[in-house]
Amino acid sequence: MVRVAAVGDVHTPLERSAAQSLKVGFTNINKKADILAIAGDLTAHGLAEEAETLIYVLEDVKIPIVCVLGNHDYHNFQENDIKRVLEKGDIVVLDGNSTVIEVDGYKVGFAGTKGFGGGFGLRALPDFGEEIFRKMYREGMSEAEKIGRGLQSLEADFKIVLLHYSPIKETLYGEPPEVYAFLGASIMAGPIDKYGANLVLHGHAHYGTEKGMTSGGVPVRNVAMSTMGRPYMVYTLPGR
Repeated sequence: MVRVAAVGDVHTPLERSAAQSLKVGFTNINKKADILAIAGDLTAHGLAEEAETLIYVLEDVKIPIVCVLGNHDYHNFQENDIKRVLEKGDIVVLDGNSTVIEVDGYKVGFAGTKGFGGGFGLRALPDFGEEIFRKMYREGMSEAEKIGRGLQSLEADFKIVLLHYSPIKETLYGEPPEVYAFLGASIMAGPIDKYGANLVLHGHAHYGTEKGMTSGGVPVRNVAMSTMGRPYMVYTLPGR
């Protein structure tokens, strides 16, 4: 079996003294999991210095770490600097690409991207009307296409989609319905069901619901730290 620890929305502060509780939360993770996946919002205000603090928080984590960025990480236009800091700290940052991690003879593949909002089902944002709304639609479509390319590229025993925004509405329950369209988009579920996955991980919905499923039967988990009420959750992928 493969054990994947997952968390999102850690919102690492700038000062190391303020990040001590985060650091303590990852104590013993090396014994409890084989991989750590972080579903975006690694920083509080999108500062590269906050990413440096996250590297300090995770310095004792020896298992492979894979992540995507979240909306907070884009706030100060330092996303490229944040990515460089994370990669220098041996964290794999996914943005429309994929990676494969070997664990006890199993190949665990991750397809990851930030994702985007846009709403769900019949109430999803259409490709119609003012250009600014059509641009938002195209952004969501672009992120969905990244998911598809990532899944298509994977040759692995297990396939995991790592996002920040949610591809389904069900894991948003608990949030005000008025903000659902800003928390995810059903357009991202299309390629997940088309190409298949064993698990989808996302964050962003701080007051949402942990468990949901795509219409095609793929398990989706909201791993925002505040939703889980713990430093991380471990999901087990059964062996052969």
